[in-house]
Order: sequence, then structure tokens, then C-alpha cells
Amino acid sequence: MFKLIKTNGKARRGEFHTPHGIIQTPVFMNVGTLAAIKGAVSTVDLKEVGCQVELSNTYHLHLRPGDKIIKKLGGLHKFMNWDRPILTDSGGFQVFSLAALRKIKEEGVYFNSHIDGRKIFMGPEESMQIQSNLGSTIAMAFDECIENPSTYEYAKASCERTVRWLVRCKNELDRLNSLPDTINKKQMLFGINQGGIYDDLRVKNMQEISKLDLPGYAIGGLAVGESHDEMYRIIEVVEPHMPVHKPRYLMGVGTPSNILEAVSRGIDFFDCVIASRNARHANLFTEHGTMNLLNAKYELDDKPIDPDCQCPTCRHYSRAYIRHLFKAKEMLGMRLGVLHNLYFYNKLMENIRNAIENDQFEAYKEKKLKDFSSRL
Repeated sequence: MFKLIKTNGKARRGEFHTPHGIIQTPVFMNVGTLAAIKGAVSTVDLKEVGCQVELSNTYHLHLRPGDKIIKKLGGLHKFMNWDRPILTDSGGFQVFSLAALRKIKEEGVYFNSHIDGRKIFMGPEESMQIQSNLGSTIAMAFDECIENPSTYEYAKASCERTVRWLVRCKNELDRLNSLPDTINKKQMLFGINQGGIYDDLRVKNMQEISKLDLPGYAIGGLAVGESHDEMYRIIEVVEPHMPVHKPRYLMGVGTPSNILEAVSRGIDFFDCVIASRNARHANLFTEHGTMNLLNAKYELDDKPIDPDCQCPTCRHYSRAYIRHLFKAKEMLGMRLGVLHNLYFYNKLMENIRNAIENDQFEAYKEKKLKDFSSRL
């Protein structure tokens, strides 16, 4: 399923073959938590800005509109009119983010809904059942994302439980994929490495979950309080123990600089809300650095956001006009900003892939790290 085409140092250029198309890696997955990119961006738009993979969330879609409703409507691909790959997060991150509303047990996690307070339960089997109803291309294992720092004892117990949960996830997804009414009988399961900031726990956990020979593996539990240097160190510790011929996914990361650093350490898949979230507040990424379009100096600026960019926004609209839209609180401002930032991220990944193919990744990385550290 995963073909490693080229390496340049530890940076990897590959292709991941899925039931919904081939994913060229390294890849950035555009985050549409509730089956929609925030900022009034449609799936038609996603194709125009070069999106390969859309990411949605199991927990949120379970609450609304409900995974059983989506199954009745033909699955998530049909529901949102998207024929390319979809990855669904398992709901495990909500174990972390909804800490005040949950209780963790061996069988799973008891939640109070953040919407209406009703009690819900999610364990490995329930997460797989929901994701099977959604029919996503890639289903993520149900795990516990612990906060950093956590005590060694808690991190160790959590790691061991996550491995037990992963075995349950695999067994349940195998069962679901064999049922006649399953939407996507080739749904793939990615395991998730945990262990906080403890090197020995990370390594042991990765060795344990690798034995299950899953289609892909993720590093989870990062970008949740630790420094960037700690994050990079954990990647370096875990990477030698990750299967070479399986895709590697760094969950929830990150900035353009984070992505460059992680690619150089052997990572293939990324996702982060920062691209669309920043855009909705007029913070935009360009090849020459970041800009806050609300600054007064753009009031009479008739240039595109980035003169070198070929996104739909930069081809048709000026900085001055988009700034006006933000100031007037017109939704179009957010939409144009999100389109630009998503295009920027997808183009960044294309440029990274080209640099790896041409044995120029390190030079490209060093140049872009300098560029991206600038504020325009």
C-alpha cells in the first residue's frame, strides 16, 4: 500500500495507495472536523487548492449529525461530496481536550457531551463502529492523549492501556470490514504511538504496536504543551523503530517550520487547524513570511497577498480589498483567507516532495526556515 520512492537524508518521498486514490507524500491533510473546512470552503474548493486528504473527527460527527445518519446517506464521502481520501480521527484527542467532562476506564471513556451535557461512552469498539459507519479511508485507533508533562507512572499505565485498546480496535475493524452492509470494506487502521516525553516509553510502545503490522502508524501526544525541541527529540527517538515501508503521521502538527523539521526527521503525514484558524483572523502565510492583513499599511495595497501565489484569492483579489472584508466582518474575507492558506500548505508539500526527488531537501529546508521566520 505504501511505496517509498526516494529518500534524501531521512526525508521520504512516497505514495500511499488507498481505495479512494493515491496520496503523494509528504502530505498535509486539510482539517474539516465536522465534514467542513471552517471558513465557508467547499469540497469543490478543496480540489482547486490542491487538497489530497480531508480529515474529519469521529467524536464530533457522532454527536451531530450522528454517524448512523451519515451511514444511511451513503457514508462520509457521499455526504460531503468528496471522492478523495478521508482520514477520521478516533475521538481519542477528546479524552485529552474534554478533561473536565470525562472519566477514563479500562473499557473506554465516559463523556459528558460538550454540546448538551448528555452522557456518552466511547471505547475502542465504539470508535471503530462510528468510523466504519462514516466509511472513511483511514480510521485512527482509539487512544489516550496525555498532557505534557505527566508523571512517568501515569504515562506508563496509559501506554499499556493504549496498546490493549489498539488490539481491540484491530479486532473490531476486522470484524466490521467483513460485514455485508459495511460502506468501506477496505477501511485501514493506523496505530498511534504514545508515551509523553519519556524516551523509553515511546520506544517500547512503538515496538509493541509495530508487531500488529498495521497499514500505517502515527506519533500522537505531541504539540500539547511540550517545547518544539522536545517534540523534535521525541520524533528522533521514535523514528528508528517505525516500520520503514509504512506511512508515518505526526498528529496535530503544525506550522510550516514544524513540518519542514519533521519531514527532515522522517515524517510523511501532517494535519493542523492552524492553516484555516489563522486565516480566519487575517493571519496569512506566504513564501516570504507571515502577514497580518489587518495592519493599516495594507489599506491602499493593491497587490495580491503573495504576488508569486497562484491560489484563487491571489489571482483575483488585492490585499486592500481582503483587508476591507475583514474590517467589515464580511464572511468573504475569511473564505478568501482560508483558500489562500490551504493552497499555501498544499503547495508547500508539493515543493517539499520536489526537493526530496531532486536531492535538494536540506538546502530547501534551510532557505524556507529563514523565509518563514519573517513577518511582513
